[in-house]
Amino acid sequence: MSFWETVKHFKPEEFASGDEIGSGKRISHLLVRMLDDLREKMGEPIHITSGVRTEARNEELVSAGKGAVKDSAHLKGLAVDILCPDSSYRFVLVSKALESGFLRIGVGSRIVHLDLDPAKPQAVIWLYGKT
Repeated sequence: MSFWETVKHFKPEEFASGDEIGSGKRISHLLVRMLDDLREKMGEPIHITSGVRTEARNEELVSAGKGAVKDSAHLKGLAVDILCPDSSYRFVLVSKALESGFLRIGVGSRIVHLDLDPAKPQAVIWLYGKT
């Protein structure tokens, strides 16, 4: 049985960079497992807006001032951004993400960023400007 056959709520396409077909398969398996657990705790869908990023896509976002950084965990397949339609969903998502073991959380007006990058500070929650 392949890894993806054991995942309950997600498919690799949900994590793919729009400019590289198949890139979603490079997402961290640990991250997907944690997201599957988070989805169970949420009891409702999670919409991934950004998963794996190519260097080109990340540079576009950095240049456009969209909150991306040059050493983004998305480049390593260690991060996702999740759409947050309202503040109640954001509250539940962040609460359940902490319960699921996420130690790096970025909060924006429309997204929550979760990542597992061990090279970056742990046990942090930061804010994005306009997202």
